[in-house]
Amino acid sequence: MSILLNRDSRVLVQGMTGSEGTFHTQQMLDFGTKVVAGVSPGKGGSQHLELPVFDTVQEAVSKTGANVAAIFVPPPFAADAIMEAANAKVDLIVCITEMIPVNDMVRAKAMIGRLGTRLVGPNCPGLISPGERAKVGIIPNQNGQPGTVGIVSRSGTLTYEIMQALGRAGYGQSTAVGIGGDQVLGLSFSDVLELFGRDGATELVVMAGEIGGADEERAAELIGRGYPKPVVGFISGRTAPPGKRMGHAGAIISGNTGTARSKVEALERAGVQVADTIEQIVDLVRQRLPKPVSV
Repeated sequence: MSILLNRDSRVLVQGMTGSEGTFHTQQMLDFGTKVVAGVSPGKGGSQHLELPVFDTVQEAVSKTGANVAAIFVPPPFAADAIMEAANAKVDLIVCITEMIPVNDMVRAKAMIGRLGTRLVGPNCPGLISPGERAKVGIIPNQNGQPGTVGIVSRSGTLTYEIMQALGRAGYGQSTAVGIGGDQVLGLSFSDVLELFGRDGATELVVMAGEIGGADEERAAELIGRGYPKPVVGFISGRTAPPGKRMGHAGAIISGNTGTARSKVEALERAGVQVADTIEQIVDLVRQRLPKPVSV
């Protein structure tokens, strides 16, 4: 089992014919993902990577039954691509694009909220369910190993490193989700934690946050109310100076909210063991799951 993405997911790629779309679509295909179509306005009726290309998402959905949209569209057009996919009623949208204007994302998120479509991202690495041979996004194929540890992270690089470190120790993943680090996002930590909490194949969750915003504190409140599975935490950016943006648009501290200390303290109050290093994440997982759980 997994969350959000499985072997039956049928994926269309918006922007598939561009260089980034081409490369990562091929990687998704190589992993085993059921990519069924591409969408590139003006190129409808052609083929790319031996897949049909359509002018619109609606046409791609009606012709192929796609229920997941991956977005590799330049920033000025990415919010419109999100809204087009939502309007076509796909179940899940995964937006890899970064530097989307904030006002554009505010409009897109409002529309998604009305339609009930789930969005991962933007400015994210996507997600991967190794045991289901399904991946949408840019997570390296070799990092995914089947198992029962769920991962949710704001940082793409941290997602990759945690997956690799756990995999080397014999702890594979049910699903790893990179939610992204922008100011306006789709699924939050709490949203993903709730999904993992209901997933029968996930025994433990690793939650990797960073400075800025209050999403980690809100997730800590959820965990503290009686989360059904053990959670191991990690917070990056502990040495960042207050008021200075560090990489992600959302990684900016305002007052006492969003500091590494406030996040660590909130998680620890909720009963979460918080690691100082990636190596310690593995140690804490090993304490909770003494036997490796790759499947």
